[in-house]
Amino acid sequence: MAAPVSWWKVVLAFVIALLVGSVLGSLVQTQFNLQALAPLGVEVTMGTRLETSFQDLVNFAPLYAILFGLSFLVSLVVASLIARLAGIPGRRWLYPLAAAVGLWVTLKIVDALAPMPTLIAATRETGGLVAMLVTAAIAGWLFAVLVSRAGRVSGHSSMLVLPFVLAGGLLLPDSGAVADEPPGYEIEALAQGLEHPWSLAFLPDGRMLVTERPGRLRMITAEGELLPDALDGVPEVFASAQAGLFDVLPARDFEQSRAIYLSYACGTLNANHACLARGELGQQGLENVTEIFRVEPAKEGNAHYGGRLAWLPDDTLVLTLGDGFDYREQAQRRENHIGSIVRLNPDGSVPEDNPFAGSDRYQGEIYSYGHRNVQGLVYDSEQGRLIAHEHGPRGGDEINIIGPGANYGWPITTHGLDYTGARVTPFREREGVEAPLLHWTPSIAPSGMAVYRGDLFPQWQGDLLVGGLVTRQVHRVSLENGQAKEVGSLFGELNERIRDVRVGPDGAVYLLTDSADGRLLRVTPE
Repeated sequence: MAAPVSWWKVVLAFVIALLVGSVLGSLVQTQFNLQALAPLGVEVTMGTRLETSFQDLVNFAPLYAILFGLSFLVSLVVASLIARLAGIPGRRWLYPLAAAVGLWVTLKIVDALAPMPTLIAATRETGGLVAMLVTAAIAGWLFAVLVSRAGRVSGHSSMLVLPFVLAGGLLLPDSGAVADEPPGYEIEALAQGLEHPWSLAFLPDGRMLVTERPGRLRMITAEGELLPDALDGVPEVFASAQAGLFDVLPARDFEQSRAIYLSYACGTLNANHACLARGELGQQGLENVTEIFRVEPAKEGNAHYGGRLAWLPDDTLVLTLGDGFDYREQAQRRENHIGSIVRLNPDGSVPEDNPFAGSDRYQGEIYSYGHRNVQGLVYDSEQGRLIAHEHGPRGGDEINIIGPGANYGWPITTHGLDYTGARVTPFREREGVEAPLLHWTPSIAPSGMAVYRGDLFPQWQGDLLVGGLVTRQVHRVSLENGQAKEVGSLFGELNERIRDVRVGPDGAVYLLTDSADGRLLRVTPE
């Protein structure tokens, strides 16, 4: 029987195998991500492919090395112990198998725990997953080859490589945040105890409606009192992670029709949609509730629904949608609604002047497409423009002026990286794609937006107020001469996630904070 391997030889073999496995895994995920763009009509030259592969080695490979290294270490230790207890003489097949199984288990655990459905985009499809597992198997085989000539491997020796696996990290870009503005305002809490409030709407008589993501619609009286019981009649909501009850919007003729519109997630974890319902506000809640639109096809998972609503001057209704996270390429395919903004008549039918109305191929409801997850929407009546913002991945949050039939690029173009640091696409700009007026990198996680048109804060007149979930403040953005520029940040002293921003009929700014004990806040001059 051969003598045990020296610990330093085990360490060296592990490090070499880890480096090879990490590099191969990075190269494989890059090629699968680039290949996903090909069916969208995107040609990637060899030079661009090589450049993107190198960038991913710099940005993605360090994180992947940590993820893979931990799984690789545990799988080799377990395989070594099994081999010793079972008396298995040859390990050139055992270590590759253990490495592949270990990576598969690790990916499953990470995908179950991470906020996004699939951490490494290349593993969304079976082919990409198998290819990544093959790279792990190659690393396991290489480790076996490197140690086999010197003798057997000790499970205790393998544990010595742990410090090498934990070394290193992922470089994140510096923040480009704008400094807080001098206060000049007072913040009053109107209501608290709201469970992840999502949207606020004002009624003509001074009352307010607030949605809670778990599926409740709450009423606040004109005197500012939150009624203890939720309103009846809300349609059944699929509430899970990002899924739930989203926006609430009164009809333009609410005083006559009493009509209320709700956007929400419906279905199950394995088959769900973004949906839109219309009902009438009665004494106890909503009556005569009818679903008037749902995204097709159904998708799996619980992320990226969009969900914001706004009226256009011609009495058509705009609803923003998301790409479902794992379905990002579908945002370029107008045969479905995923990753688009839709425009509807008040009854949910397709307006005759929609850009794709009457098409035999495309969904007639689509107004614009190429969006990732649009959670901010406002129509600026004074300037006659529809403004939206959307979440990027790690960076690349965008503000866009929305035009009929326009393509906003996702996932062909973006200024952001995937959450792993990998490139989603090599392109930031491309012919035929609308470039954003403004993008945030790193991400602010924008949610909720209002254009300030009021008398209480003349210094903000005409500016966008954009809520930030990650930055925990409101970003003030100036829109002049077709240019957008962040000019200040507000309410950072709250240190709370801002889910919605509204300008009330009184000119005050209203904020919803996103937490299990969320609040409705009113901002007035001090």
